[in-house]
Amino acid sequence: MIVNKLQKVISESLKSLYNIEAEPDSITIQTTKKEFEGDYTLVVFPYVKQARKSPEMVANEIGNAVKLPEISGFNVIKGFLNFSVSDSYWLRFVEERVGDTSYGMTTPDPTASPVVIEYSSPNTNKPLHLGHIRNNLLGWSVSQLLAANGTNVKKVNLVNDRGIHICKSMLAWLRYGNGETPESSGMKGDHLVGKYYVEFDKHYKAEIQQLMADGKDEETAKKEAPLMVEAQSMLKRWEDGDKEIRDLWEKMNSWVYAGFDETYARLGVGFDKIYYESNTYRLGKELVQKGLDMGVLFRKEDGSVWCDLTADGLDQKLLLRRDGTSVYMTQDLGTALLRHNEFGAEQLVYVVGNEQDYHFTVLKLVLGKLGFDWADKVYHLSYGMVELPNGKMKSREGTVVDADDLITEMERTAEEMSLEHGKNDELTAEQQKHLYHILALGALKYFILKVDPTKNMLFNPAESIDFNGNTGPFIQYTHARIRSIVRKGEAEGIDLGKPVTLKSALSDKEKNIIKNLYDLPSTVRQAAQNYSPAMIANYAYELAKNFNSFYQDTPIMREPDSDLKTFRVQLCSMVANTLRNTMNILGIEVPERM
Repeated sequence: MIVNKLQKVISESLKSLYNIEAEPDSITIQTTKKEFEGDYTLVVFPYVKQARKSPEMVANEIGNAVKLPEISGFNVIKGFLNFSVSDSYWLRFVEERVGDTSYGMTTPDPTASPVVIEYSSPNTNKPLHLGHIRNNLLGWSVSQLLAANGTNVKKVNLVNDRGIHICKSMLAWLRYGNGETPESSGMKGDHLVGKYYVEFDKHYKAEIQQLMADGKDEETAKKEAPLMVEAQSMLKRWEDGDKEIRDLWEKMNSWVYAGFDETYARLGVGFDKIYYESNTYRLGKELVQKGLDMGVLFRKEDGSVWCDLTADGLDQKLLLRRDGTSVYMTQDLGTALLRHNEFGAEQLVYVVGNEQDYHFTVLKLVLGKLGFDWADKVYHLSYGMVELPNGKMKSREGTVVDADDLITEMERTAEEMSLEHGKNDELTAEQQKHLYHILALGALKYFILKVDPTKNMLFNPAESIDFNGNTGPFIQYTHARIRSIVRKGEAEGIDLGKPVTLKSALSDKEKNIIKNLYDLPSTVRQAAQNYSPAMIANYAYELAKNFNSFYQDTPIMREPDSDLKTFRVQLCSMVANTLRNTMNILGIEVPERM
């Protein structure tokens, strides 16, 4: 890579000119800003003090000292040394990469220790909603991103299928359901169970209000409300293996799983393995007992078990309730050990919202105190919340944007927008339906994934599906346009894999596209290091935007010079391949025709 060569020769120049020791990797080379002439820029200010010369003088001296055949010249603007790369270097890059459909993507070694990525992690008391969509899309995309960087990845899901929240839905169904089933109601199973989670909350709140009217304070009323007391009793019976409760639990969970599978299929996400909390919490209990035996955990008088983290700047953390039932931390301890042993994992990544930052800080600390030297391999990929124009969503109150409803609405909008823009005139009815689906998911996924994972985001469906601007459909349409050009070129007999010799210099817009393509491997590498699909999304947008600028001003199929025409069609093909591969990292399909 030209940047590595520049770093090396600049390092040598700093030593010879000013006796400054600077390792090549420590020298920052930036892409030259668009308003300046050049391709790569060295900021010389960090070396001015030691060199004891003005920034302009230092820049000029280093520029004159850099002797590389790839560099055609340089210019200096104050303390900025801008290098220009020769056309021959860019043309050689195209010659070497033309026809390489997987350029920039590294194939993982399936025998290497994997990175295990957990995402989705739904509760079986409600359907997936918009918040789950960001989680699933981020988890899937990060998995694709790491794999594109050569990492062996295992995608896993931990279904939270037990606990007090599950018992709430079960109890409400027993009380108010009258035997209703997905078949009798016509509802998806996860929607039906979610209906009774909301029903529980409605009646529970009424009981709290009644107890407070009778003189109880709010905290006491919440604990003593009959529905909550019965739900806690149901959880205890479940953990004790009560057949009646277990049978009901299995029946209602089966409804939910069928609903989840349907939603996952529509979203285009999947997993290498699914874990169930009901199978892992016991292992967590065994670890709690181990901690008690080691003396790193302690039991309070009421029988509950805790870990004292005050010396670590935190508080005391509950690991087992006084009735012996588990909490989330219990099962996460067990699941972490299970995955580490099962996969020999290089790293355990948890894609979970930033409201759980404290939870994962505690998880790493407790694992460390239990003697596991791999505790530092636990990584919490903390992401911001998805908000709507009218505020946050609350599952128990039923004020959520349902995932299934959102996808359906996006497909409807995609159809309206496509008809309005006349982008499906030559497609069959089946092809049109598929197009609406991939445009809808492209809009949804891109809008969510283009935002840095650490940031909260406001979701606006109307903005997401615009065919102009920084959107998925804009990039999808650009890919379809390019593929149309490439098909025409192939029909004329143009060989996409045969290098050609140009008689003319590269235009600025051709060079911009080539530089975009050249940056792909480093972009994938940097994005993987930062667990940031947003970097890939914005790379794809810049490439699509630069291509459209090139397309507007540059003849391709009408170019009279046959070699130049071939070169431009080959360049189009490289852009199409790159858009397809980068959008695939985001889980987005790009159409061949629109």
